[in-house]
Amino acid sequence: MRTALVLGASGGIGGETARALVTHGWQVRGLSRTPRQHGVIDWRIGDALDIAAVLAAAKGVEVIVHAVNPPGYRDWDRLVMPMLKNSIEAALTNEARLALPGTIYNYDPSEEPLADPETPQHPRTHKGAIRKAMEECMETTLGLRSLVLRAGDFFGPRPGNSWLSQGMIRPGKVVRRVINPSRHGAGHAWAYLPDVAETFARLLDRQDCLPAFARYHFAGYWDTDGGSFARAILQAAGRSTGPIWPFPWFVLPIAGLFNVTMRELVEMRPFWTHALRLDNTSLVETIGPEPHTPLDDALRTTLVALGCLPQASAARN
Repeated sequence: MRTALVLGASGGIGGETARALVTHGWQVRGLSRTPRQHGVIDWRIGDALDIAAVLAAAKGVEVIVHAVNPPGYRDWDRLVMPMLKNSIEAALTNEARLALPGTIYNYDPSEEPLADPETPQHPRTHKGAIRKAMEECMETTLGLRSLVLRAGDFFGPRPGNSWLSQGMIRPGKVVRRVINPSRHGAGHAWAYLPDVAETFARLLDRQDCLPAFARYHFAGYWDTDGGSFARAILQAAGRSTGPIWPFPWFVLPIAGLFNVTMRELVEMRPFWTHALRLDNTSLVETIGPEPHTPLDDALRTTLVALGCLPQASAARN
């Protein structure tokens, strides 16, 4: 069997990609700092910052999915690149392809309303600069085969860190209102995690046909006016109408004085006040139509998993 190592398999995109690869016939290993029960994932004990642990877990694999991040936004400067370089060394040692979930933060949304994989990257945020450096490191490492799949903001039944589950609704509470971070009129890109994971699996199924450095954009769902996604959440929750409150951006600079996560979130505001759409033309040329779960189905599945529908609504799903 083909074998893949997924770093971050306990998280949102890492976990969904691991499950998608299993569905596609891959044997999947995960690396965890704490013991986990074996199931569809063959768990190994170790830390992504420990090169020996990464090399041991990666022995004999064909693919390494690097979906691991420091918790929250803490210590990005200190931890992100060492984690990536461990994955690069493991990929080179095993002649494996390294796959990275990309973000829109590599761009300046005030300059790039539409970005394709070859659009020059001019990040305006601290996180975006690190993300750009990660991709440059992968692209310029001699002998490395790699893949970057860029998508908009994630949401799904097992979301990890996401704006939907952490800022727009309250997990475990019935949806009665939605808090919307978007500015009216500013479009925004959303990506359903199972669809992104399925796209990763389809690309990795044909990795031998991909260029040495392959980069694609996943279009996902496009919120045309900065409000349609919030309205769709209410619709999926069975509320044809309901309050949509603006996100309290004015609070974050104050909170950021004491909390690094809040400080980093302040930098994200331009992505909610300017439209940045991802062009998936080259992706469609490579795998065919992009995996696309109807939005109402995707949101309803997400809300059920997060405990945000009334019991009767959850039972109907």
